[in-house]
Amino acid sequence: MFKKYLCLDVGDVRIGVARSDGMGMFAHPLEVIDRKKTKAIKRIKELCAQENTKSIVVGIPKSLDGTEKVQAEKVRDFIAKLEKNISGVEIIEVDERLSTVSADRMLQETTNKDAKGKRKVVDKIAAAIILQTYLDMKR
Repeated sequence: MFKKYLCLDVGDVRIGVARSDGMGMFAHPLEVIDRKKTKAIKRIKELCAQENTKSIVVGIPKSLDGTEKVQAEKVRDFIAKLEKNISGVEIIEVDERLSTVSADRMLQETTNKDAKGKRKVVDKIAAAIILQTYLDMKR
């Protein structure tokens, strides 16, 4: 039996979302949730139903030395809200060090989008990088 995953790159303004393929082997960017315009928990719940997933991978931001700062606390607060509002879903925390930096570099090398255009996609690409790293570690 294969397992599908959603992955969240949680930020203060946006949440990048990625999903795995049906075999749980490859990550694909899905969307970016604007936290000011969308009820994030409700949207994530909808995505879990649409994607038929019972596992959400969430990136925990850490410093290069592995310590956690204020943003990690904010992400864990968000995870607590997910757990309270979405039943039957496993939450998996993973280290997301440098995922956004990697996504930003990838965009710079492959596109000529302006800064505003990059913001619309960098978070979902970062989520895909986090998820792919997790999927690769599982194998």
